[in-house]
Amino acid sequence: MTGARTATASRADGRRGWLERTMADIAHSIEGAVFSEEHSRASGWLQRRDPRAKIVMFVMTLLAASFAATLPALAALYVVVVLAARQSAIPTEFFVKRVWLGIPFFAGIIVVPWIFFAPGPRLFDLPLGPLHLAPSLPGVGAALVFVARVGVSVSLAVLLVLSTPWAHLLKSLDTLRVPPIFVLVLSMTYRYIFMLLHIANGMFEARKSRLVAATSGGEQRRWISGSMGNLLNRSVKMSNDVYLAMLARGFTGSPRTVQRFRMHAADWAAIALAAAIALAASGLDRLVR
Repeated sequence: MTGARTATASRADGRRGWLERTMADIAHSIEGAVFSEEHSRASGWLQRRDPRAKIVMFVMTLLAASFAATLPALAALYVVVVLAARQSAIPTEFFVKRVWLGIPFFAGIIVVPWIFFAPGPRLFDLPLGPLHLAPSLPGVGAALVFVARVGVSVSLAVLLVLSTPWAHLLKSLDTLRVPPIFVLVLSMTYRYIFMLLHIANGMFEARKSRLVAATSGGEQRRWISGSMGNLLNRSVKMSNDVYLAMLARGFTGSPRTVQRFRMHAADWAAIALAAAIALAASGLDRLVR
C-alpha cells in the first residue's frame, strides 16, 4: 500500500514515477544514437575526409595520447581534438558533456587507491581515528595524467563515431584488412543493442497503456523480474530471425555500402597533419619531462 500511495502521490504532484523515468531514459538513448548519425551527415571537415584516412589519423593521435605522460602534452592534444570537433560542425558543449560527464567518475574509481598508496611527499595528513588521510603528491599527479589520458582517448573515439556513419566505419575497417570476424561482431553488437532498446521501450509503453491504477512496489518488482526473462527470450528469437533474413538476402560477412571510397589529396594531407600533431605532442611530452 505504501508503494501505491507513493506512486499515486507522485502522479498527483506532477512528478514522474520510476516507470516513466525508465521509458524516458530508453527513448533518450535511442534518440542519442539517431542524433549521432545526424552529426555524421553534416558538412564538416572530418565528414569530408575518407573514412580510411580518418581511422589512420585517429590511430596515430590515439597512440600519441597513450604514450604521453605529462599534462601539457595531453592538454595540447585535447585542444586539437576540440578544434577538430568545432570544424566538423559538432557543438562543443554537446561533445564535451558526452565525454566528461562519466570519465572522471569511472577513471577516478580505478586510480583513487594509487593516490594514497603511492610513495613520496604528502599533500596533507588528516587523521581519522586509527587511519590517516594522506594523499601522495606523485600519486595525485599520476591520477590527473591518467584521467586526462583516458579523456583524450575517449574524446578521439567519440569524435570518430560522431563524424562517420556506422556503415562507412565498418567498411573502412574491412578495407584496412581488419579480421572479418571482428567487424561482424562489432556490427551485430551495435545493431543488437539498438534492437534491445526498441523492444524494451515497446514493453514499457505497452504496460503503461494497460495500467488504470497505481501498483505496489512488490508488483512492480515482480513485473521487472518477469520482463527480464521475456526480453531475453524475445531478443534471442529475434536475433535468430535477423540472421536467417540476412542469409536469405545474400549476406557474406562483409559490410557493403553504396558509396565507394576514394582517397584524395586532402585526405593524404589530413593524415600528414595528424602525424605532425602526434610527433609534436610526443616532442612536447619529452621536453616537459
